[in-house]
Amino acid sequence: MIRFIMPHSILMALFFAAASAQAAAPGTRTVLFNGKDFTGWKILGCTAEIDQGEMVITGGNGIVQTAGQYRDYVLELDWKAEKPADYDSGIYFRYGQIPEGSPWPDKYQANLLQGQEGGLVGFANACRSELTRPGAWNRFKLTVVGTKAKLEFNGQPAWEADGIEVPSGFIGIQAEVPKGGVFRFRNIAITELSTAE
Repeated sequence: MIRFIMPHSILMALFFAAASAQAAAPGTRTVLFNGKDFTGWKILGCTAEIDQGEMVITGGNGIVQTAGQYRDYVLELDWKAEKPADYDSGIYFRYGQIPEGSPWPDKYQANLLQGQEGGLVGFANACRSELTRPGAWNRFKLTVVGTKAKLEFNGQPAWEADGIEVPSGFIGIQAEVPKGGVFRFRNIAITELSTAE
């Protein structure tokens, strides 16, 4: 019998090549929410469930947060408020730790508060709430590159802003159910333009 022993260095090279192939290359669109379970997400301080393939934020003040952090990317998602008025939620991005005693990060947030939908909290003139379709599904396409961010809201350019100081971080869906009611989210996907270190 002839035995072939592969050198250790070749084995290690093959291992790392396989591991790299499993990670999405920059420019690849990846589904963040599979519509079946919360794989890839952490539920912090709130309750959430899956209904008809949609993520439903059902209770509490907290956040449903990605397990991983992201640097430069295009984030796409659909959202809908269950309440006809006085609804409130938000999409957080590029944040690290949530401050102690707070249910949410300090920044950065694309708002889902009625009358301020799509607004980038803390940035003047970064709001186009008139693009909202009340009672219907709405679509966000948020692009974050370096210190800049821009939002496309229901297919329309909404705003561009500069001053995003945190270079990478989590993506989170805000739960503010006691005040703002139940929200639904679907078709959550990300296209990484560069990866977090």
